[in-house]
Amino acid sequence: MDKIELIATTTFGLEAIAKRELLNLGYNDLKVENGKIEFKAALKDIPRTNIWMRTADRILLKMGQFKALSFEELFQNTKVLPWEEWIPEDGNFVVEGKSIDSKLFSISDCQRIVEKAIVEKLKTKYDVEWFKKTGDKYVIEVSLLKDIATLTIDTSGEGLHKRGYRNRAGDAPIKETLAAAMILLSYWNKDRVLLDPFCGSGTIPIEAAMIGKNIAPGLDRHFASEGWKIIDREYWTIARQDAFNAIDNNAKLQIMGCDIDKRSILRARDNAANLGLSDDITFFMKDMRDVDLNDEYGVIITNPPYGERVGDKEEITKLYVDFGEKFRKLKTWSIYVITSDKSFEKKYGMKADRKRKLYNGRIEVDYYQYYGPKPTKNI
Repeated sequence: MDKIELIATTTFGLEAIAKRELLNLGYNDLKVENGKIEFKAALKDIPRTNIWMRTADRILLKMGQFKALSFEELFQNTKVLPWEEWIPEDGNFVVEGKSIDSKLFSISDCQRIVEKAIVEKLKTKYDVEWFKKTGDKYVIEVSLLKDIATLTIDTSGEGLHKRGYRNRAGDAPIKETLAAAMILLSYWNKDRVLLDPFCGSGTIPIEAAMIGKNIAPGLDRHFASEGWKIIDREYWTIARQDAFNAIDNNAKLQIMGCDIDKRSILRARDNAANLGLSDDITFFMKDMRDVDLNDEYGVIITNPPYGERVGDKEEITKLYVDFGEKFRKLKTWSIYVITSDKSFEKKYGMKADRKRKLYNGRIEVDYYQYYGPKPTKNI
């Protein structure tokens, strides 16, 4: 099977960053829509994209897309798709669904119709009346949007934000995919100092270290499609070996994370140690107001507390005011802050050079970007 279509799903607002990642990986035939990027690929690209994508939520295999105004149309168009090429006789397939602005609005009925159509198609290849479903899992989704049905199979399993290093998380952890996006949207590079003054369990510094050392985010985790018979095991072996060989072990990083909470720092150190990054990131317990910064042209990227997640609103206001008084004076630094507080600029004391709407979980947030001057030397 030479040609397939894959879909990289994303949180709203991260489509452009995920597209840039795919372009850097060499995929050029891309179609960007809200929350997803579709692209042409081959079987070997299922392991490769799962292992390498930093800002995507999942990699889905696109089985088909068609208009469905009736259950009969949904059934017949689902049945003609090549399910038997992907799902073996013992395949443990389940059907999930969603429907937005479509005539077929009953999700449970759509799931039932799609499962029935798949069973009927599989019966044409396997001489059985009942499928035991004891093998590898295949999560199929029927997604209806304005009467257009898209059928996919999830190749990832657990969301791609689950890198495997964060055994211990704090009270309000940021998703790894969003943390990576914040870094990729910034002016930080591996030769510059990076500080997260509200580091919590260390996600932003750790994601930065992985980017700085070119460590593929999915290198050490398992994916749902690893057991699929149609994907040659050698593809997974080659993809992981290529990712391992791509690591820049010579990179000298200057990454710091601090937090006022001792437990958070201990979690952060443990999480960094899980990736062998203890020597690349300095985590220390300190109030951000007391941090001494001397390096020029550094970068601050942070996810401070905000009202919906942790902390009293009056305390948050004082924290933001103090944060501005502390870091506004760093004229050669670039500062990036994500928060749901719409009055952040007023509290910080300066209008951002750029503001970008993103989502932290289900919370709408803004990514405030303050640009320092370009370094006068190659740092």
